Amino acid sequence: MDRAILGELTADARIRTAELGRRVGLSAPAIAERLRRLEESGVVSYRAEVDPRALGYAICAIVRVSPATRDLPRIPETARAITEITECYRITGEDCYFMTLYLRSIDDLEAVLDRFTPYGRTTTSIVHSAPVPRRGLPLTEPPQS
Repeated sequence: MDRAILGELTADARIRTAELGRRVGLSAPAIAERLRRLEESGVVSYRAEVDPRALGYAICAIVRVSPATRDLPRIPETARAITEITECYRITGEDCYFMTLYLRSIDDLEAVLDRFTPYGRTTTSIVHSAPVPRRGLPLTEPPQS
C-alpha cells in the first residue's frame, strides 16, 4: 500500500489527500496517517523543483575535485558556501568530489573554480542536455530469493 501511495505522490506531489485515498482505496484519515508515518520515517519529504533557467541560470556544469588528502574536509566546506552548487557528493575513483552547479554566465565559472584550486585539481564539464532527467526509482517489490 505504501508503494502505491508513493507512486501516486511521485506522479503528482500536490495531490489532495482525499484524491490520493480514492486512487489507492483508503479513507482520507487512513491516508493521512500513512503519510505521517512515511514523513516521520524519512521515506518521503517534499520540496519544490524550480527550473534554474527560469531564474536566469542558463548553464549547468559538473565539477569534479581531486584534493590533497589533508584538504579533503575543505571541499564540502567550500561547496556549502557557494550558493550556485546544488549538489556535492563524495565519490570513489580518481576524483574525490562530484558537484553540480548552475551559472548565469560562463564568465562566472572561473570564480567558482578558483575557490577549489588551492586544494587540488578540478575537472569541469558543461552539461549540454539531460537525455535522462531526474526521476524517481522504481517502486516495485524486489524479487524474492
